[in-house]
Amino acid sequence: MKILLLSDTHSHIDDFILKYVHQADEVWHAGDIGDLSVTDQIMAIKPLKAVYGNIDDESARGQFPEHLKFDCEGIKVWMTHIGGYPGRYNQRVRPEIYDNPPDLFICGHSHILKVMMDKKIQCLHMNPGAIGCHGFHKKRTMLRFEIHNAKIRNLEVIEKDR
Repeated sequence: MKILLLSDTHSHIDDFILKYVHQADEVWHAGDIGDLSVTDQIMAIKPLKAVYGNIDDESARGQFPEHLKFDCEGIKVWMTHIGGYPGRYNQRVRPEIYDNPPDLFICGHSHILKVMMDKKIQCLHMNPGAIGCHGFHKKRTMLRFEIHNAKIRNLEVIEKDR
């Protein structure tokens, strides 16, 4: 399964993003979608799993959950927009992540690309950064990777200048 992971589009979608959407089997969006035309365009091409973020309005909140937990090729995934990272989890997720850790914890919000292992709970954390044009980031980023037989492999950072 080839996954394209993105976050913080803030209503922005362009041919650069769509090129990678076409190459994926599934697209996962970790919130701050903005205008739903972003997710509509992605869903017209590939299956989408998404959560809403803090900037998303009622229409996004009606279509997507705050937290999404699912299994992909034997990997337990938990995706939410505001989650923090190992050693600094957000208080809303902290108790549950320690009591019932996923294999892969995904969040957005910070606009900072980060991939790190939480060795305490044997959980891989991913934040794809921001692929939209709104915010302080200088590079637009997203991640792609493969999941096969309960293994994450071929992780790649995709970046573009703003």
